[in-house]
Amino acid sequence: MLNLIRNENMKIYNRIRTWVLVGLLAAAAVLMAFLSHSLADFSQNWRSQLQQQVELARPGLTSTNELERKTSERLVKVGEYRLEHNLPPQERELWGAVEDSSAMLVLVTIFTVIVAADIVAGEFSTGTIKLLLIRPANRAKVLLSKYIATLLFSLLLILILFAVSYLTNGFLFGFGGTANPYLVLGADGLVHERSMPLHILSVYGLECVSLLMVVTMAFMISTVFRSGALAIALSLIVLLMSNVLVAALHRYSWMRYYLFANTNLSQYLEGGVPLFKGMTLGFSIAVLCVYFVIFNALSWLLFTRRDVRS
Repeated sequence: MLNLIRNENMKIYNRIRTWVLVGLLAAAAVLMAFLSHSLADFSQNWRSQLQQQVELARPGLTSTNELERKTSERLVKVGEYRLEHNLPPQERELWGAVEDSSAMLVLVTIFTVIVAADIVAGEFSTGTIKLLLIRPANRAKVLLSKYIATLLFSLLLILILFAVSYLTNGFLFGFGGTANPYLVLGADGLVHERSMPLHILSVYGLECVSLLMVVTMAFMISTVFRSGALAIALSLIVLLMSNVLVAALHRYSWMRYYLFANTNLSQYLEGGVPLFKGMTLGFSIAVLCVYFVIFNALSWLLFTRRDVRS
């Protein structure tokens, strides 16, 4: 099995395309860091500015809109806590900028989808699948090795994104103030201090849930189509249109069973309001597990039973 995974990794990293994607991700992380630094407010009167933000948010505490009310409550209480304990906004510090860079995980997803959508379909389109299947390993192991190699590639991209973001933002913002806590409004209505590095890891971890589901879907699509280009195009279309469909069909309650209505687990944290009424963290995890099993089952059935004589 290890030899199969090593072989798949060689196929991925021996391509110029792979290193172009890695370079683009690193460049995007650097640009994001400079953008965060340019937009950060380093003025010394942050206390008066924060006080103004708190006062502007107070009217929302009586709003009938649940999302607006909870957002206002968090802004007011966390803002007051910062003023009381003299804690500057995290946007002025290293960890706040690193958290902003988590938006670049969408690039990690897209780049991994490109690899996942081609890793099986490409074998059929080039005819190399015949050479691969004459080996002693059965088809299930061959498919699993490709899936693991794809996930390892996504892990590498995540590590590169985090490392480049941390180092670049550290150079721009400085490495001081890294001990400042992350402030969260608990269910008890009180502000609690949490470890900022652990918060950043949780942000990246939650984004990885979405990445895993999208990559697994792309991998399944790759087993359906013999054309790598078609598999990549279809996977990216589904990914890029996912939020549009959620917004367009939001009024239908059955949309809560839609995959991309459940991939953002952060909607349940820190007093967030779910996209659809009745949705809970347990519900979304259950829906994701069902999709995960279906995608992998289809991949296994299609790959192990496909005729490769043509």
